[in-house]
Amino acid sequence: MSTSLSAARRARELDDLPGKVVDVLVVGLGVTGAGVALDAASRGLSVAAIDAHDLAFGTSRWSSKLVHGGLRYLASGHVDVAYESAVERGILMERTAPHLVRALPFVLPLTPMVGRAQTTVTRAGMHAGDALRLAAGTPRAVLPRPRRLSATETLRLAPPLRPYGLRGGLLSWDGRLADDARLVTAIARTAAGLGASILTRCRALALGGDGAHVRDELSGREFTVRARAVVNATGVWAGELVGGVRLRPSRGTHLVLRSTALPGLSAGLHLPVPGERNRFVLVIPQEDGRVYVGLTDEPVDGPVPDVPEPTEADIGFLLDILDSALDVPVTRDQVAGAFAGLRPLLDDGQGSTADISRRHTVLTSRDGVVTVVGGKLTTYRRMAEDAVDAAVASAPRLDAGPSRTARLPLVGAAPPARLAALDAPRRLVRRYGTEAPLVAALAREDATLLDPVLPGLPVLRAELAWAVRHEGALDAGDLLDRRTRIGLVPADRAAALPAAEALLSVV
Repeated sequence: MSTSLSAARRARELDDLPGKVVDVLVVGLGVTGAGVALDAASRGLSVAAIDAHDLAFGTSRWSSKLVHGGLRYLASGHVDVAYESAVERGILMERTAPHLVRALPFVLPLTPMVGRAQTTVTRAGMHAGDALRLAAGTPRAVLPRPRRLSATETLRLAPPLRPYGLRGGLLSWDGRLADDARLVTAIARTAAGLGASILTRCRALALGGDGAHVRDELSGREFTVRARAVVNATGVWAGELVGGVRLRPSRGTHLVLRSTALPGLSAGLHLPVPGERNRFVLVIPQEDGRVYVGLTDEPVDGPVPDVPEPTEADIGFLLDILDSALDVPVTRDQVAGAFAGLRPLLDDGQGSTADISRRHTVLTSRDGVVTVVGGKLTTYRRMAEDAVDAAVASAPRLDAGPSRTARLPLVGAAPPARLAALDAPRRLVRRYGTEAPLVAALAREDATLLDPVLPGLPVLRAELAWAVRHEGALDAGDLLDRRTRIGLVPADRAAALPAAEALLSVV
C-alpha cells in the first residue's frame, strides 16, 4: 500500500470508518500516537489514528530537536531511563531514521563557574554515558568517545565563549534531529504504508474502551468509531478524555537566534544552571546557521493551551545563562523568536516539575482505554510498544505478535552510503532521505519550486508542494506550522503565509 497521505485518501478512509470495527483506535498523532499506529499496524492489526489538528501539532513540534542518551537521567540515578534512551537513540541513528538523526558534538566549557568537583563528577557521568552507549550496542563510528579539551580546542569549536578563565572543556556526543515534525510525518506515513488510516482534523469528543464519538473538523459531521482496543496518546490533553489521569505539565522554552548572534559555533554547548546540580541550558546550532537555546522547566497551571507561549521570564532566564559564558552577551533584540512546548508529566504529588521522572507510564482505565503519558521524543518507539502490548492484553480478541518496530526503517531511511550517493541537495537528503530526489524533481514541472518560500529561510517551495501531495497537509497553516521550528519565527510565518496559500492553488 502507498505511504502517501493526501486529502483524497483522508476523505475516502473517513467515509469508510463508520461501518467498520478496527482492531486499534489511536487518539493523538504526535510522535507517540504515530508510533502506536505504526507498532500496531506492523503487528498486522487494523488501525485508525485520529487527531483534532495536524500531525505533530502538540508537544512533538516544540522539542529541542535532539535524540539524546539521557545523561541527565543517569546523573539523577535513573539508570533504567538513561539506558532506555541510549538504546532508542541507537535504533534511530542506525536503523529506523539515519537520514533524520546525525551525531552532534557538545562541549561543557570549564569556566570559573564550574568548580573542580563538578568537573570531576560531570566527566565521570559522561564516561558512564559512554558505557551505556556501548551497552546499547551503538558503535563509536556513530557516536565517538567523550574526552577532555584544551582551552584552545574548546574555543575552536565554540568561538563565542569567554576566553578569560576558561580551563578547557568536556566533549561528548549526542544525536541531533533535523526536524521533529518530519520524524512524526515519517512514522505516520510508514504506518499508512502498512494499512493504517491516518486521519487529521478528526476530533474525539468522547472516548470509551470500545471506541469513540468523533467529529470531522472540516465538515462538522459526527459519527461513532468502533474499536476492539483504544489508545489515548494525546499527551498533555490525556486527562481531558480519560478520567483519573492526573498530569502536571511543564513548560520548556527555547530561543531562536539568527546565525549572526553566535558566529562560528560548530558544537552544541552545555551551560550549567547556577545552583542546580544536574541542570544545563543547551545551545544547539542548526544546519542553517540558526541556534536554539533552551530549555526551561516551569510548571503550568490552568487550562492547557493549543499553542503554549514562552514568557518574558523564560526568555530572560535563558539570556542570563548565555551571559554567564559568552564573551559578548546576546541581547533581547537579537532573539529572532522563541517557542515553548509542554511536557506531559504524570503528577507524582511532590517536588518540582524538574524533579518528576521522565519515565513513561501506561495506564488502563476501568473501561479498557489505554493511556500512555510521560517519556520523551527519543523513547517514543518504546512508549508505543508498551502501549500496544497493554492494548493487546486488555482486548482478548486481538491476536498480535511482538513489536517489530526496532528494525523497521521509516519512510526515507537507508544506510549512510546509499544516502550519500543520492542525487539531490544535501539539505533535502537530511530531511527526506531516499525521497529527496523525488522532492527535487518537482522543479522539473516548475523551476521556481527550488526557491525558498522566503529569502534566507531554509524551506523550499518544493517541500510545501511535496507536503500537499504526499504528507497530508490540508492547508497553508499545516505547511508552515510543521516547519516553524526549523527557522520560521512568527514574523516569518506571517510573511510566508500568502506564498503558501498561492502554492496550494497550483499543486
